[in-house]
Amino acid sequence: MASEKNFFERVYEVVKLIPYGRVTSYGAIARYLGAAGSARMVGWAMNNSHDMDTIPAQRVVNRIGLLTGKHHFGGSSAMQQLLEAEGVKIKDNQVLDFKKVFWDPNLELPGRDS
Repeated sequence: MASEKNFFERVYEVVKLIPYGRVTSYGAIARYLGAAGSARMVGWAMNNSHDMDTIPAQRVVNRIGLLTGKHHFGGSSAMQQLLEAEGVKIKDNQVLDFKKVFWDPNLELPGRDS
């Protein structure tokens, strides 16, 4: 990949743009970055971001709105608590009204990262 920034850095740039009270998926970020088959790598980036206060990793969930990354948040309910503090409703580890709060960088951002 001929980019000055590594993949994780590019993921973090996108995650920082997710609006307060919205969520996106690992796959949506991967598609935006031109790496459609790399949702798992986005997950690794999120796992690696927990010591970075500026990365709102709680806003990244799986493709159906499950809080699959919750075990990386110190406590079992920390990810849910962070999302609920932003007004995102969660039940049984899943975002309610997922389609309503879903933020797709491919539709919301002006152009793909190159």
